[in-house]
Amino acid sequence: MIERYSTPEMRELWSEQAKFQAWLDVELAACDVWAEHDRIPPDELNTIHERARFDIARIDEIEATVHHDVIAFTTSLAENIGPASRFVHMGLTSNDVVDTANGLRLKQAGALILAELERLIEVLRAFADTHKRQVMVGRTHGIHAEPITLGLKFLVYHQEMLRNRRRLVEAFAGVSVGKISGAVGTFAHTGPDFETAVCDKLQLDHAPVSTQVLQRDRHAALICAIAVCGGGIEKIATEIRHLQRTEVRELEEPFSKGQKGSSAMPHKRNPVKCEQLTGLARLLRGHVVPALENIALWHERDISHSSTERVILPDATTLLHYMLRMTTRIVDTLHIYPDAMQRNLDHTRGLIFSQRVLLALIDSGMVREDAYDVVQSAAMKTWGDPASTLRANLQADDRFTAVMSPEALDAAMDSNAFLNYLDAIYDRASRAENP
Repeated sequence: MIERYSTPEMRELWSEQAKFQAWLDVELAACDVWAEHDRIPPDELNTIHERARFDIARIDEIEATVHHDVIAFTTSLAENIGPASRFVHMGLTSNDVVDTANGLRLKQAGALILAELERLIEVLRAFADTHKRQVMVGRTHGIHAEPITLGLKFLVYHQEMLRNRRRLVEAFAGVSVGKISGAVGTFAHTGPDFETAVCDKLQLDHAPVSTQVLQRDRHAALICAIAVCGGGIEKIATEIRHLQRTEVRELEEPFSKGQKGSSAMPHKRNPVKCEQLTGLARLLRGHVVPALENIALWHERDISHSSTERVILPDATTLLHYMLRMTTRIVDTLHIYPDAMQRNLDHTRGLIFSQRVLLALIDSGMVREDAYDVVQSAAMKTWGDPASTLRANLQADDRFTAVMSPEALDAAMDSNAFLNYLDAIYDRASRAENP
């Protein structure tokens, strides 16, 4: 991933240095277990640990000839270790090292991502609590519907991120595994206990059964979970983008001192970070198809998955880490405009109370179809005449005034009436958060 959309932690984790170090960690763990089985003499094991070094430039030089990155790596190690290197990679196949090392790095990536997600979850809940009773208009199909609160809107996002946390925890656990089962998964040269011991040293789970590779449904599930989480981020970003439009301007992403919104128009304050998050979510979704197609490998192993995973595993984890951090910053410093929220509540001149009026008429004894006709007729007149209000058009209809008093109409058009249910909604959310 390009540096623009990377975090320092993920750049380091997915560096070539970190990759070869993870490979070395696997090789050394295997040597330690062989020594415990008396297959490597203690003095030779000490030599391996003392001299096991790699040089990336030398690995690249060797690979240019052998066209095999693991062989280039082990050859580089052998040049440094000397005769004791005969014990390195003993009984292993390339993917014993590569897949297990990927398990190590994906476990670390998961820890970074879940820590960042935890911060976003906390910020979303704090935002939802702070703005619990900030009334604004709710919209369906982009059209004013009924009142909602800003806090409730963000409580929905908070709950979605809790679900994303559960999905990601499970998905990262699924890839935080190792395998040392040999060329076709039969443990022909090591044995299952050897694999268990190596994975224990690396603090990884071991795959109960594998072929030459870990099965790629694990990695596909992770990429899908990452893409779903990215979709949740996009949902937040898209909402802020809509609410930042000039004619709405109820919310606005932070605009820092010295920031410029346009090279041509000095007045512009554009939702560029939210637009960036929207675009990056699309990129995450693009990784899903190759991840799913990697599941079906030929027989006990081919390498059609390898080329895509060199891109999608670092990129997907790096992007999500960056996106989570950026979303937390945006929500934590979001600009809020309550006056605009009130203006927009009033914009349709009472139309947002049509359902409450409908139900009040039904409660008064009017048949639902007749009540709907009364309210819709008044609503259509209100849409058509910008100088009119729903209240005035209702009160001009004899069918309405025959059953509805002005006081009852006032109660039906109270924008705060729904707030009575907020505490119950928040309590339910808390129970879902802490089942």
